[in-house]
Amino acid sequence: MSDTVRHVLLDADGVLQDLPGGWVERVEPWLGERAEEFILESWRLELPALRGEEDFFEHLTRHLAAYDAEVDARDLFAAVWTSIELVPSSIALVHQLRAAGYGVHLGTNQERHRGTYMATELGFDELFDVSCYSWQLGAVKPEAAYFERALERIGAPAPEVLFVDDRLDNVESARSVGLAGVHWTFTEGRPALEERLAEHGVHV
Repeated sequence: MSDTVRHVLLDADGVLQDLPGGWVERVEPWLGERAEEFILESWRLELPALRGEEDFFEHLTRHLAAYDAEVDARDLFAAVWTSIELVPSSIALVHQLRAAGYGVHLGTNQERHRGTYMATELGFDELFDVSCYSWQLGAVKPEAAYFERALERIGAPAPEVLFVDDRLDNVESARSVGLAGVHWTFTEGRPALEERLAEHGVHV
């Protein structure tokens, strides 16, 4: 175990899990050629839900109405937002890090419904020592407040926590708060992640 890093905080989408086909392709059956615009605009407008300030289904219902889409928000959510596939090599890494003595935690931007699905149906409650969902913390990555509140929940000082995310802006924000940061996505392959972890003294 590293003399400094004692905890690993892992992002979900792009690190631990995938949405097969991608968001745009998944909503195309209902949104057609406006699918990409729909998803990008949805992401921009969903921030209150990600902070736990609004119910996601209220946001999605409004957004679908704005696009005259003839699909119920809950049906679309079930067809798209819960179409998650875990990345086996990343899940195996979680188990190996825990076996090596590290605290291993989840650090993800999620609204309540998808976060609850991940916690229960995907088994993340049992997989991680501490889960830091944005809707529970009241802050979203890359806001510095997200990482400050995550550290409080983990109960460790920033230098002891290493954060892994597929978005560079999130990693840079974590570093600004004092965490070690690794930029990586599962498409790069696990050996690349292990090399970057080793640079911080983290070995499995």
